[in-house]
Amino acid sequence: MLGPAHTLHGTSTAALAFGISRPRISRLQSRARSLIGLALFVVALTYAPGTRAQETTPGEYQLKAAFLFNFAKFIDWPATSFAAGQTQLYLCVLGEDPFGPAIDALQGKTLGTRSVTVQRVNTIAESRHCQIVFVSSSERRHFSEIFEALKANNVVTVGESKGFAEAGGIIEFRLEEDHVRFAINTHAADVAGLRISSKLLALATIVRDSPGAGNN
Repeated sequence: MLGPAHTLHGTSTAALAFGISRPRISRLQSRARSLIGLALFVVALTYAPGTRAQETTPGEYQLKAAFLFNFAKFIDWPATSFAAGQTQLYLCVLGEDPFGPAIDALQGKTLGTRSVTVQRVNTIAESRHCQIVFVSSSERRHFSEIFEALKANNVVTVGESKGFAEAGGIIEFRLEEDHVRFAINTHAADVAGLRISSKLLALATIVRDSPGAGNN
């Protein structure tokens, strides 16, 4: 069976034979690669091991770390989110770290022209330069303050506390039917100046702010 690269090349040759222009072929190839990546993301979401609701295992956080990496593929940040000449995408953990080595495995992985830099931070001020911040449940009492401060820096806030997204966080991990799922607060993303791909939104539960969440 032909691999994806051979399939795309064959598609390109056939398309030219039918008079389809090269720019359009390029767009089709790009879309095909995106769909392949999305399919792999869905497979990980649905079938990855170690996600039982009754368990808190290294496998669960390996999966969540992989999700954080894949989320970044489907999110567009404003150019102002990155310092001039910045080649890193900072993925930060604010508060107590539930990941351990699982998130360190993302260090140095590439996303387009940027490489992932994993950092553990303890304060909001230390989080402002990050593009993605996993907000630990240890920071629950400060969620409103964190969301309010980081939205101006176009930060994707991710958490696993119940009600995280309704409180104003952007992405919330959830355990449903013994699998890790996620919810997205699209209003919070809009307020933070972030554009989330419809492909990612199609896999998520869409939620709204609860009354008094503080996202204006």
